[in-house]
Parts: sequence; structure tokens; C-alpha cells
Amino acid sequence: MIGIYLIGLLAQVFFSARMLIQWILSEKYKKVVSPSLYWVFSLLGAYLLCIYGWLRNDFSIILGQFISFYIYIWNLKEKGLWNKLPRIIQVVLALTPVVAACFALNDFHSFVDSFFKDEDVPLWLIVMGSMGQVIFTLRFVYQWYYSKRFGASVLPVNFWIISLVGSLTIALYGIIRLDPILILGQSTGFIVYIRNIMIGNRENKKGKSV
Repeated sequence: MIGIYLIGLLAQVFFSARMLIQWILSEKYKKVVSPSLYWVFSLLGAYLLCIYGWLRNDFSIILGQFISFYIYIWNLKEKGLWNKLPRIIQVVLALTPVVAACFALNDFHSFVDSFFKDEDVPLWLIVMGSMGQVIFTLRFVYQWYYSKRFGASVLPVNFWIISLVGSLTIALYGIIRLDPILILGQSTGFIVYIRNIMIGNRENKKGKSV
């Protein structure tokens, strides 16, 4: 169990590092920025958290990471970093979620029993955690859509608002499940989300006044 927690903790270290770097650079440039390291650490954290969720038999964690995984890759492509990786690493990273999903579908009944019929975790709590992950992950769907229209990888204000709502839901789920990894991971982001909302709104007001 200690080894499993270490994997989850390392994933959260990457997620916390991405937020810290993004926050520092945003404060420095007085605007919300989308640094390349944010997406590098996002991909590394998601990869590890998928493994953590699988070992913990936690469907909600896996769901959230699967949805956002390829959006991280898209942003790395926009930053010009993805194509610099060795081909074998690209293939391994891109195929891992697909292989894991196929593995789950290959033994669907065991998959359902493992994730949805866990006697230690009631169904309503799994649904709550899954909803939190979906809301939290929708921020990246929105970010991808907004960036596609904008023509560059950016982090708009609504991205941070969705982040805050999803993070609060997941933190509550983690408290009920007594999961220290989820509690630690989500609680560290509140200040960053709120601060980016403030910086983004101030930036938007300046843009309108010009």
C-alpha cells in the first residue's frame, strides 16, 4: 500500500509543480500564461495517477485522467515539444490509455465488479467522485476548444472557474473516502485557481478599456 501511495504522491508532486510554475510566471508577466512545463508536468502526473487509480480500484480517478490525457498531448504539440520526443516514447505514451481501456473492456464484468460494486465504497460516492472528475476534466475540454479557436495554447478565465468547482467536489470526495492523496492534491490548488481568476479578470478589464 505504501508503494501505491508513493505513486499517487509523485503524481500530485507533478500536478502541484505545474500549478506553482504557472502561478509564478503569471504573477511575473501580470497575465495568465500557459507555460510549456505546465503541460509536461500535466502529462507525467496524469500517467502516474492513472496507475495509482488502477491500483486503488478507483474508477473516478482513472476516468478523469483518461479524458484529459490526450488534451495534454495536443497542447504539447501546440508548444512544439511533442514532436521532439523519441518516436518510441510518443507511441508508449499515446497507447497506454488505450491499452488500459481495452484491458478493462476485455474483462468487463470483473471491471464493473471491481469499480462499481466495491463494498467499501458506496455507489453514490463513486458517482460523486466521478462527477467531480468529469467537471474537473471538462476544464481541459474547454481549454482545448478555446485554444483551437484562439489559435494557440492558452488558459482562459473560465478554465480556472471550472477548475475551482471540480476541485472542491473532488476534495470533498477525498475527505469522505479518507484519501490523503486526493485531499492533498486538490487543497493545494485553491489559491492558484482563485488567483488566476483574479489576474484573468483584471487582464480582460484592461483589454476592454483599451
